[in-house]
Amino acid sequence: MSSDERPIYGPFFGVMGAASAMVFSAMGAAYGTAKSGTGIAAMSVMRPELIMKSIIPVVMAGILAIYGLVVAVLIAGGIDKPEKYELFSGFVHFGAGLAVGLSGLAAGFAIGIVGDAGVRGTAQQPRLFVGMILILIFAEVLGLYGLIVAIFLYIKA
Repeated sequence: MSSDERPIYGPFFGVMGAASAMVFSAMGAAYGTAKSGTGIAAMSVMRPELIMKSIIPVVMAGILAIYGLVVAVLIAGGIDKPEKYELFSGFVHFGAGLAVGLSGLAAGFAIGIVGDAGVRGTAQQPRLFVGMILILIFAEVLGLYGLIVAIFLYIKA
């Protein structure tokens, strides 16, 4: 292999992929938790018996951070010294990190908005609970799609 294929800045892209995976997915999880949490707090004033049932959006938002953590650990384990780490691997790791991170960010936004409105609506009309759960599942699966793409990309490196 020539030194052109293994430049000294190659691992930078791998590190940025690991950082992107963790940072963006954690931002999505934090937003989903915070937004859903405000809905739970507002709802619990009127119907405190529904607090544990309403915690589901917070749990689903937290799972998004786990997706990012898994990919970040995989990428970090694959990073090596510049003389052993190809630029191609750095680009692929960067793409994998962005895939899971940005899809986790988008899913966290969706979970937060649906969780906030859903728990408030469920407090007024309990039949909305099943619909809220279904919409939350569709929002969560966006993050899962990012995880699947990230794992496929990681395998290619």
